[in-house]
Amino acid sequence: MNRRAMLELGGVATGAILGGAVEAAAPPKELPGSRVVTRDGVVLHCSEWGRGKTVVFVHSWAFNSQMWDYQAAALTRAGKRCVVYDRRGHGRSDVPGSGYDYNTLADDLATVIDSTGADKVALVAHSMGSGEIIRYLTRHGDSKIERVMLLAPTTPGIGRSAGNPDGLDLKIFESMRNAWREDFPNWIDANTDAFFTPTTSPGMKRWLAQMMSQIPLQVALSCNRTLVETDFRAELRTVRTPVLIVHGDQDKSAPIELTGQPTAALIPGAQFEVVEGAPHGLFVTHCEQVNSMLLKFLSA
Repeated sequence: MNRRAMLELGGVATGAILGGAVEAAAPPKELPGSRVVTRDGVVLHCSEWGRGKTVVFVHSWAFNSQMWDYQAAALTRAGKRCVVYDRRGHGRSDVPGSGYDYNTLADDLATVIDSTGADKVALVAHSMGSGEIIRYLTRHGDSKIERVMLLAPTTPGIGRSAGNPDGLDLKIFESMRNAWREDFPNWIDANTDAFFTPTTSPGMKRWLAQMMSQIPLQVALSCNRTLVETDFRAELRTVRTPVLIVHGDQDKSAPIELTGQPTAALIPGAQFEVVEGAPHGLFVTHCEQVNSMLLKFLSA
């Protein structure tokens, strides 16, 4: 695969690229179950900010819950309670040798939701996290879910299959994973700019590239395979929770015509907002606009 193709497709495997200034705030309050134990004994690191309506964030592939710092700052200031957690294998959570399929990840999300003690929560995800939310809804139901925001989702399906003929050839992703097996840090360096706009600061790029480089390679490989080989089309049709989908029209990582548009078309009654000029890392490059959309949707 040539360099340009990797630049355009590499971000399918990645999550959000953050940016913007964050106001000074008190340290996060640990949840009563800040070390949440999943059904198979994996310890997940969770923390919360603020008080009010509970919003649970699901982070992207290869990052951790810190990627939501700027959304949490905006929402807590607006009177929301933000709960963030590190997916298994990421950040400060345990790194088991299995469980990187969507069923297990959705069960992990269910454990986190239960740990909040809230009767109703809103869910927010970026990129790979969108699949975890959809699988949670189909696997655990929507009785505790008030509304959902999917930011640059990778649903309904990235990889081509008999059931998903519009997806991309799986050989593309295997070639990309082979590049990771040879030199993952070099691949990160080569693909970072595709997630940003030219005005994104070098410091922000370095910070998030470093965060990505900390994920164990085996976890990166397993999660990417789960991401690109799962078809959510049938599940999306069953969603009845209010859903807002926000996607940039310059997203080279999860092209809007392959992901955001069909996801919105498949979910009954979904709202769909297109952010002009925004790449996959739109809540860096268009942070204020995205946060405004999120706050308006949560307050509806």
